[in-house]
Amino acid sequence: MEVKIGVQHAPREIVLESGQSAEDVERAVSDALAGKSQLLSLVDEHGRKVLVPADRLAYVELGEPAPRKVGFGAL
Repeated sequence: MEVKIGVQHAPREIVLESGQSAEDVERAVSDALAGKSQLLSLVDEHGRKVLVPADRLAYVELGEPAPRKVGFGAL
């Protein structure tokens, strides 16, 4: 699943492909915004952990990954 995270005072958003379900990501975001944890912690497909301070979250967008195009075929 593709996750886009907007961070306050940062010019670019964080984009990652996560193996976590939409429900797991939504729960982690809700916990961070409710003050249950000070960090939003997500893991990408390669096992790297992304940590964002909860008080700096601007938005989180959840979506399905776009299929990757391979090759040089005619469109």
